[in-house]
Amino acid sequence: MTGYQPGEQPGPDEQVVKLNTNENPYPPSPRVLEALRRAADEGLRLYPPALAEAARARAAALYGFAPEQVLVGNGSDEMLTLLVRAVVEPGQAIVYPVPTYSLYPVLAQIQGARTVEVPFPDDLSLPAGLLGREEPLVFLCNPNAPTGTLIPQPQVRRLAESLSGVLVVDEAYVDFADGDCLALARELENVVVLRTLSKSFSLAGLRVGFAFGPEALVEGLVKVKDSYNVDRLALAGAEAALDDVEHMRENVTTIKATRARLTEGLRGLGLKPLPSHANFVFVRCGRGRARRLFEALKARGVLVRFFAGPRVDDALRITVGTDREIDRLLAELSDILAAD
Repeated sequence: MTGYQPGEQPGPDEQVVKLNTNENPYPPSPRVLEALRRAADEGLRLYPPALAEAARARAAALYGFAPEQVLVGNGSDEMLTLLVRAVVEPGQAIVYPVPTYSLYPVLAQIQGARTVEVPFPDDLSLPAGLLGREEPLVFLCNPNAPTGTLIPQPQVRRLAESLSGVLVVDEAYVDFADGDCLALARELENVVVLRTLSKSFSLAGLRVGFAFGPEALVEGLVKVKDSYNVDRLALAGAEAALDDVEHMRENVTTIKATRARLTEGLRGLGLKPLPSHANFVFVRCGRGRARRLFEALKARGVLVRFFAGPRVDDALRITVGTDREIDRLLAELSDILAAD
């Protein structure tokens, strides 16, 4: 098999503008750093709480769930792994629209499961081929990666109600969008919504994610998780971050303003950015040309993401960085395109 291929991580001494892995360019809440210091001082010889009760309770209160409807994990990626492990037998199928998050087929292969890939229509709206599926598990990344597009909640509800199995709505980027699907996880028996602190909360380095869903489904996930799946430092940081949501929202507001400026700047260079509901912009550049731009930017010390797969190899995915980083990106792109 071929494992998941993450974006390039430069070494600590490399001087680059890093816009390739959708990290938040702004620091987390100061409360997080204080909590990490306290947790380290209190000692790391003890195991963390197996069910992360404090973080679980905070997430439940913040998003309107009972604690029993929430599971805390080692990033939302672990929640995806647990769902595949719990729901899908070897030989059964996992369904998802494409193009989307490239971890999904990797998890299926690990489980010995088949994949059913349903193409998005050209406008990247909800594919009709997802409706009425009888497979045990359907993934919907919403906002979608790598395109940044969003399926409105009423359409996701219609999808969930049409399915025989479990619908997982992967909302890693939803804090940068308008609207979410958490209500579906409260109201429907077959919907799990995933969240992460990696993007909007600026905590990609701590690896904390959440699954929200019906109590019976969450109880099943608890049975198949690792014994101590989130470490003490990560839990301390997560609890502090959830206690300071306002800090996150201020960063999100700044990023959304920069996203609009980036989109307009790319359009002004003659490229075709898609409307984004995430902290990145997916911009159509033309097949062949996209790879050349990716390589030329890298040579100038600016990292963006290029995907070689079908329907995405004509585009670049650009993380929304600071205003200064976006100014640098646009200036370098302008020079490259002038000589292209």
